[in-house]
Amino acid sequence: MTSRRETQLLSRAAEYSAAALRNVRKEFPNDIRSTMRFPGDFPNRPRDLYPAFYGCFDWHSCVEMHWLLVRLLRTVPAALPTDEIRTALNKHLTADALGGEAETFRTKGSRARPYGWGWALMLHHEIATWDDPDARTWSAHLAPLSAAVTEAFLGWLPKQAYPIRTGAHNNSAFGLSRALPYARSQAEDPALLAAFEDAATRWFSTDTDYPANWEPSGADFLSPALTEAELQASLLPPDEFAAWFDRFLPELPASLLTPATVTDDSDGQIAHLRGLNLSRAWCWLRLADSLPTADPRRPLLTRAAKAHAEPELDHVSGSDYMVEHWLACYAVLYLTAGSRDHAGKGAPARNAPQRAET
Repeated sequence: MTSRRETQLLSRAAEYSAAALRNVRKEFPNDIRSTMRFPGDFPNRPRDLYPAFYGCFDWHSCVEMHWLLVRLLRTVPAALPTDEIRTALNKHLTADALGGEAETFRTKGSRARPYGWGWALMLHHEIATWDDPDARTWSAHLAPLSAAVTEAFLGWLPKQAYPIRTGAHNNSAFGLSRALPYARSQAEDPALLAAFEDAATRWFSTDTDYPANWEPSGADFLSPALTEAELQASLLPPDEFAAWFDRFLPELPASLLTPATVTDDSDGQIAHLRGLNLSRAWCWLRLADSLPTADPRRPLLTRAAKAHAEPELDHVSGSDYMVEHWLACYAVLYLTAGSRDHAGKGAPARNAPQRAET
């Protein structure tokens, strides 16, 4: 039987892809961040630094919206303007453009650590595990950027003694979670996966009684508690995860189960809370799926996911630009959540069915 989320995805995919296409092509306004090393060392326009990912107000949002387009193209192609999407991806994911992205990343650095780093590797993984002629070309073009991001992770993680427990871009757990499927796919070079596993063990393995009743903060688009739990669900065997989760969140506070209230979509920080509701919903589904079948919390988590997500699905497009330039990514993350999100179980097989799980 077709699940509710599958039905929603099919009915909304064209709308969400249209929002993504508008925004990946929209260069201005742009919150560009660039360290100046000498007078005049600043771009005339965003695409001078970011020839592929110049749209969507900021670099990391543009990267994740490209992921959205690929995810939809793999999952529900019949519901999409596939030719238009492929044309846009072919225009942006060229060897020259992505070579320029890699050069910028290496020479100018990236302030989107680890959020943008994780999404860059997630984008590559989504493309690399798709048996499609265009995807094979895009994957080859992405290799230099992924190599630069991998080097950055390997240089940073051993030095990062403590995790960053925030509800925004610096969140340590979510960045690793996004990059984990790519790391697991690199069987010939396990250094990145080993670095992720080591960091997660150092940061999170002994956490107990997490103060989740303090959430949310006023500009969160991620839940520090749930992103940490979701990462651990991807890394730990099921029995170990269940025991860890019992210690980490022995009780589920109402503040975590109740959707956040959004009062102003035009305020970029307040509008983050729409993403919080959708990212929480994705986490709730992931956690419910990771607990034992008989665990009495599973129905509660599934209901919480629905309560968080469904009111937000209508706000993805047609609202303020501060919402529209990124929110569709989290809607699609929720609507396509399923076994493919369990990166700990290995990369999905080529030609495997790509469907939203019930």
